[in-house]
Amino acid sequence: MTPSRARFLLIAGLVLMIAGALDPMEGSVVILAGSALAAIAAYFGHLPRARAIELAFVLITVGVAALFGFSAVGGIGGTSKYSMWWVLTMVPYPIGWIVGLAATISALRASRKPVTA
Repeated sequence: MTPSRARFLLIAGLVLMIAGALDPMEGSVVILAGSALAAIAAYFGHLPRARAIELAFVLITVGVAALFGFSAVGGIGGTSKYSMWWVLTMVPYPIGWIVGLAATISALRASRKPVTA
């Protein structure tokens, strides 16, 4: 993958991760797609911080899967048969989002072309 294409995918992924944060519950699919774009760019573009971006994608995927799973079975807490402690299975989602944002921004800054005078 060319550096310019990888940079484009990183920027697109970052925009999606930020846009999805406007509504973290409904935007979880958008955040997941954005982190997937960033992970693809990092992996195939051999970018700096690739491991952190890939880890963020895995964390977001696990957290969003837990979010969808508990939503499908009626939620947690209250009158549900699942206690509030099950919310800990969703914690990887916000952690992955923060790691993904930081690592993607860091990779974008590191891959920036040097300015010549």
